[in-house]
Amino acid sequence: MDSEPTWKQLRLSLERPYKGDHGKFIPVVQDITPDGEHIYETKENPSARLGSNLRRIFLERGLDFFEKVTGDNFGSQDPRASAVIKTDEGEDDDEPKIMTYEDLRGMRDEIMGNLAVSLGEMTHAQQVLAALLANPSTNTESQTQSSSQSQSQSSSQAQAQLIAQPQSAFPRPNVNFSATQVTKPAPITSVQAFSAQLTIGGKDEALRHAAGLFKASAESMERTRLAGEKYWVDALKIRRNNWATGKGADKTSKDFLISFGLEESLVQFRRRAVGKLPSYSAASRDVIFPHRRKTRLRVSIVTQDQTGATHTTTNNIPFDSESLLDGALRSAQREIVEQEIFSVLVQEAGNLPTVSAKVSERFIVIDAAQGLELHIELVERSEMCDLIYHGFHLLLLRRHALLKEDRLGPSASAPPVPHNPASVQGEKNPRTKYPILQPIIDLLQYQTFLDRVRSEVMQVVYSLRAAGIPINLVMNIVGETGKELVKLLGSKTNLTVGGEIVLRIFDRHTIRFTFISPSTLVAHLSQSTLAVSSVPQLCQLLMDEVEQCLLNRIRDLGKSLSENVEGTWFIDLDHCVGRWEGCILNFRVTYGPSYAINCTAYFLGCPPGKQGQTHLYPPKDQMKPEFSKWVDNLVRNAVKQSGTGM
Repeated sequence: MDSEPTWKQLRLSLERPYKGDHGKFIPVVQDITPDGEHIYETKENPSARLGSNLRRIFLERGLDFFEKVTGDNFGSQDPRASAVIKTDEGEDDDEPKIMTYEDLRGMRDEIMGNLAVSLGEMTHAQQVLAALLANPSTNTESQTQSSSQSQSQSSSQAQAQLIAQPQSAFPRPNVNFSATQVTKPAPITSVQAFSAQLTIGGKDEALRHAAGLFKASAESMERTRLAGEKYWVDALKIRRNNWATGKGADKTSKDFLISFGLEESLVQFRRRAVGKLPSYSAASRDVIFPHRRKTRLRVSIVTQDQTGATHTTTNNIPFDSESLLDGALRSAQREIVEQEIFSVLVQEAGNLPTVSAKVSERFIVIDAAQGLELHIELVERSEMCDLIYHGFHLLLLRRHALLKEDRLGPSASAPPVPHNPASVQGEKNPRTKYPILQPIIDLLQYQTFLDRVRSEVMQVVYSLRAAGIPINLVMNIVGETGKELVKLLGSKTNLTVGGEIVLRIFDRHTIRFTFISPSTLVAHLSQSTLAVSSVPQLCQLLMDEVEQCLLNRIRDLGKSLSENVEGTWFIDLDHCVGRWEGCILNFRVTYGPSYAINCTAYFLGCPPGKQGQTHLYPPKDQMKPEFSKWVDNLVRNAVKQSGTGM
């Protein structure tokens, strides 16, 4: 309000003031004398106003009932009127008019009817005045004049009846009946305020209507100005945010189109990825999306655990605030990109080589691995699902970039002739060269594969740690660096990732596995490199390698403890045997449930012929000791029993 000019801040009332500053009514000034005296309008008495209004009824009809109350006046004749009639008759002597009996009778009936109505009205008015005013009047008897000889006998009788009627119709006023003036009590304050509000609201309606028209016009002009400013500000924001814009079909209109589709998308999606910014004269003030469907892509992973329970995780669908111009455009862009991704997934789902898929209009179900299903659907939100959701966007952009590179590359003009028929079919439909669903399926299979490998390896680690055997585990699921992954997205090769698992037992024995997506596992042993093709093969390989590590550890401990007795230790397949003079100690490692470490030691010592002793790990009647300490104590006791001493 401070920025408005002073003339605009002035507020004048369009109503006439009727009360002063002290709340008293302001009288109406009629005149001002030369001496400066004000002459105000006098207030009329309601009773006097009523009397004057009733008196006008009789004055306008030619009778004064306040001076002549009796009905004789109806028969009196005015000499001036008679003279006028005679003068008129004298003037009409030159043109005599003869009236027939029927004309006279009709005129008489018409006049008598009107006179009867007038007589009734005046009689009723006189009675009302006599009752209200109670003004006694002199009882004068009017005399009936003789009728004219030219009138017929029937007309004289009717007129005599009409004239004789008022004598009995006007009774004398009752002197005992008097008028009393009653003053209406003043209303309460709230009623007075309400009445004043009604009076104020009803005044100067025309001025109020005119002021309302001016105000509505000013508001309409202001809204138009603000809408025009907002229109151009929105247009500048769109250009500043690098949204593609263009004119519509009508070159003269101020509406222009906004394109938010991807450059290498199909034509059907680019046509739908269009918005229109309407002019300020349109009813809508926001961006109009004529082909928007408002569907989003949701990725769900359904897994089943060992108990048969089903677990479902979904991705977190991001939503932008559509109250902002840029947010509305980004939401519409996400929707059209996800719709294009879903259309490509529908095409690729039927050609997957290793999995089965069910495809409908807005729903895809893929059996990615055992106990794992991938659901992809268009709907009106786990970390893995978010990765798949954003991975679809990256793979679609990669697909567009590689197709553009193939189209603009030097080999596009003269492509080589392929020798493989499958490649010929791929050249006919180049959009199947760079799939976006197969890498996601490979990723899910890779995750399931790693979960199973990790489960087996972790069971081995837990069992070794339970036996007190030191072990270190290094697991690198994705061995590529960030730069390598970005470079991989820009290459035309298959999108594969790899990693490794390293087990280090007793800080010297190492077991190393490498894997490549989706399900390739290679064991790097000390003697050879072996490809693992199944989980039972992996389990057997882990047990064999751990067993060799434990037997090597037993052999090293035996050599160090039986060095004074010149003991000999060696490994024979799945046994570790120690010999010295008069004694034999044989160790064998076995496994219980979940790779639990069990060991059996058979001791045959002096004197000859004595029955051998069998020792089990873990002991049944004792607490479970560490495996190395148990072997150490057993070898020491065996050396003592041989009689050689330490």
